[in-house]
Amino acid sequence: MSQAFVRLDRLSKSFGPVVAVDDLSLELARGEALTLLGPSGCGKTTTLRMVAGLETPSSGAISFDGQTVVSVADGVNLPPERRNIGMVFQSYAIWPHMTVAQNVAFPLKVRHVDGAAIRERVRAALAMTGLAGLDDRPATRLSGGQQQRVALARALIHEPALLLLDEPLSNLDVKLREQMRLELKLLQVRLGLTLIYVTHDQSEALSLSDRIAVLNRGRVEQVGSPRALYERPETPFVRDFLGKSVTLPGRIKGIATGRVAVELACDAGAVIDCPLPAGLDLSAGREVEISVRPEALCLAGNANGHAGTLHGVVEAVLYQGERSECEVKIGGAAISVYLPPDTRAARGDRIAIAIARDAPRLWAK
Repeated sequence: MSQAFVRLDRLSKSFGPVVAVDDLSLELARGEALTLLGPSGCGKTTTLRMVAGLETPSSGAISFDGQTVVSVADGVNLPPERRNIGMVFQSYAIWPHMTVAQNVAFPLKVRHVDGAAIRERVRAALAMTGLAGLDDRPATRLSGGQQQRVALARALIHEPALLLLDEPLSNLDVKLREQMRLELKLLQVRLGLTLIYVTHDQSEALSLSDRIAVLNRGRVEQVGSPRALYERPETPFVRDFLGKSVTLPGRIKGIATGRVAVELACDAGAVIDCPLPAGLDLSAGREVEISVRPEALCLAGNANGHAGTLHGVVEAVLYQGERSECEVKIGGAAISVYLPPDTRAARGDRIAIAIARDAPRLWAK
């Protein structure tokens, strides 16, 4: 990025002998939505709390729009209230003894904003987040979705330069979570918000982000657009964490211009034609793995140009409404295949599965 609005420079954080964040560097452009994605304990919340000023790094620096807000080497550490951020916590942190309007107004009151201005800005914030008319509603009478909106309105009311969200949708049911995911994305685009979003939910990360940073054991595994990370993962960890992946062992049978033929170990005689990956030292006979997303598989009779065919036995069929998810046994391997909902496959059926031509990715073993 040519001009970083937020810059994290070699951040580390240790809690005693435990290294939570390890030499992490990231940049974020103005108006960008960046998600920190990873499993529990990977360092994503600790990173967010260091950006917020709620944790002090063990080493490294953070700057906003060219201004250093924390630098361990230089002894700089601005408190949270001087960083011009808004934050939404996983628990929402709604004060039960206050009304909706009082909760939302609180950041302005502590900044000693004029009362008339507070009322106008609260009205606008509630309208923006779908809470118009609930000004005097006690916080204890709010649903989970309404509490989430109150926390968001409160975080936005003082017009922060940066919005931080720590798994804000995790306490909602599935349908409400999907609804709020869309509303949050529309709000971010409409207001041009710069935000850092923490989640372990791959669907949230893929749908909300301009870019995703996948974290593993306190380090960044890969940063890129949702499409790039899903379609072109650079490490097995990113491949397996970001969505389902079918992975099968094999051996290189031959190499031609731009393509590699891989003979599968689990399906005798099956040869898969894979794109030649850059930077991988290949030779005939080498053991490798191929990976493919389940949606890149279809019944062989429905294929129009493909990379190869697998043969297996249906172990189970899970009807999902918009699709049928089939568990198929291929030799000693079990794979997931997404098929149309009207597919008449049943347990025990022998089926042939085609792989989309450019879908397989080749990995060294």
